[in-house]
Amino acid sequence: MRHGGPRGGFGKFERAKDFRGTARRLLQYLRPHRLSLAFVIAAALLSTVFNIFSPRILGRATTLLFEGAMSKMQNVPGAAIDFAAIGRTLVTLAFLYVASALFTYVQQYIMAGVAQRTVYDLRQAINHKLAKLPLRHYDSNPHGDLLSRVTNDVDMVSQTLQQGLTQLVTSAVTLIGVIIMMLRISPLLTLITMLMLPLSAVISAVVVSRSQGYFAGQQRWLGELNGHVEEMYTGHTVVKAYGLEEKALAEFDQKNAELYEHGWRAQFISGIMMPLIGFVGNLGYVAISVIGGIFALRGQIKVGDIQAFMQYSRQFTMPITQAANILNMMQASIAAAERVFELLDAEEEPEDAVDSVKLNDPEGRVELKNVNLGYNPGNPVLRNVNLTVEPGQTIAIVGPTGAGKTTLVNLLMRFYDVDSGEITIDGVNIAKMKRADLRAAFGMVLQDAWLFHGTIRENIAYGKPGATEEEIVAAAKAAHADHFIRTLPDGYDTILSEDAANISQGQRQLLTIARAVLADPTILILDEATSSVDTRTELLIQQAMARLMKGRTSFVIAHRLSTIQGADCILVVRDGEIVEQGTHEELLEAGGFYAELYYSQFAGETRSRVG
Repeated sequence: MRHGGPRGGFGKFERAKDFRGTARRLLQYLRPHRLSLAFVIAAALLSTVFNIFSPRILGRATTLLFEGAMSKMQNVPGAAIDFAAIGRTLVTLAFLYVASALFTYVQQYIMAGVAQRTVYDLRQAINHKLAKLPLRHYDSNPHGDLLSRVTNDVDMVSQTLQQGLTQLVTSAVTLIGVIIMMLRISPLLTLITMLMLPLSAVISAVVVSRSQGYFAGQQRWLGELNGHVEEMYTGHTVVKAYGLEEKALAEFDQKNAELYEHGWRAQFISGIMMPLIGFVGNLGYVAISVIGGIFALRGQIKVGDIQAFMQYSRQFTMPITQAANILNMMQASIAAAERVFELLDAEEEPEDAVDSVKLNDPEGRVELKNVNLGYNPGNPVLRNVNLTVEPGQTIAIVGPTGAGKTTLVNLLMRFYDVDSGEITIDGVNIAKMKRADLRAAFGMVLQDAWLFHGTIRENIAYGKPGATEEEIVAAAKAAHADHFIRTLPDGYDTILSEDAANISQGQRQLLTIARAVLADPTILILDEATSSVDTRTELLIQQAMARLMKGRTSFVIAHRLSTIQGADCILVVRDGEIVEQGTHEELLEAGGFYAELYYSQFAGETRSRVG
């Protein structure tokens, strides 16, 4: 798909693939609020009807005033302005205005609630969907674009629901009511006004057809821009370290230019609708004024009726303009809704087995039998993996980058499902277990420490809701985090900022280790958990980890081979296959790939120390 650059002219722009289907699906979210919508429509009808009668009533007051004044000027006996009748007419007019305003308020109040509850339901559906999406979806889609679908696109839908539906009803009723009132005053003047309608409709159709693609592109590029900003913000340190600020700015400028290009075209094309339709309306307005004046001079129409008809002619073009604007808004909203529904229709993780098995007291025996996995068809990442791990054993997984170490761990926790073969825990195929039950048996400490905005206490207790203060403190002490926590101004009540940027990387790692200690899992997964701490802290953490791993099945993804020499079994993964396995001593004696890795790393560390 080609897109116009900042000066590249028109290209092929993304449009809603199924406008009607998306609109019908969006309306399904309004079904639970049918009664409220009925009240909204009734209030809109009444408000519009009262508003339609107002010009005719005002015209009567004008006629009374004009005829009384003319009678006095012509010295007609007993001539006088009937101020009493004018007063009654104005009171009636005031009642109509107040009633119209009251029903407009009721309509807007109820519709605001309906729109917000509908969008609330939509956001709830998105939130539940995000929890069901497989890890594959997050790996293959920019996070900023996902956030844009949840925020910007849903907000666009919200605006249309709150403004568009009521305006459609109001516009339709106004158009019909105004035509009826104009016909009652003068069919000929009505015909002149109606002649302007086809021209206005053509203008609206042309503008809507041209602006639809640009509104769709505007939403898409907004998501692209959000994704770029999110990536650059979270990785700003790396960007600065490599001196790539100019490249990041250039990419931002390119995406911003695309958004600008689509945005200004969408707004400009939709914005010229009102001036064009207003110009057509003014032509009709001039014609009505001239012909109406001639009719009044001939006594074929009253002065007040001319005034009312001129107001009606203005109101006649207004609903057409509103409807055109609503159509423009709906184009953008449907494009946004389609992006939201694409997310809601994304492939979910397979449902848990109906006859799922739960391990009430897992021992931690893990077995992989002929396991194969490929992220893309025909391109396997793991091939024919076989492994048996007894309860309490520590298994180290080593190998070059991209060999499949992390993929193996992702399979254990069912972040991905195997293409073939099976993985069992205590003899039970994990495919027959609920994911929540399976993952409850695991504790993870990753190289990239993840903490959320909240207190240190809440972050440690994340893996064990309802943990007592004593348990939290004990876990922090086991991870050697208690000391630094107590040096903070608020101790365990210290609020961590976004990405926990107000503490060091090493301290963040200590907190994630404390979280794993508190969770007290049956099976541990450690991904170079000590890589971000100093040598002294590393030694203390290794001692804590040794105590934590005692009696538990542990999988350790190792990058520094010196840290896993005491493992019960070391798996050497290369190109998606386990090429060697055994103890540290056995693998060194074999003189294979592990020995090559170990001695090359040892030599590098020696050179580093000498240097």
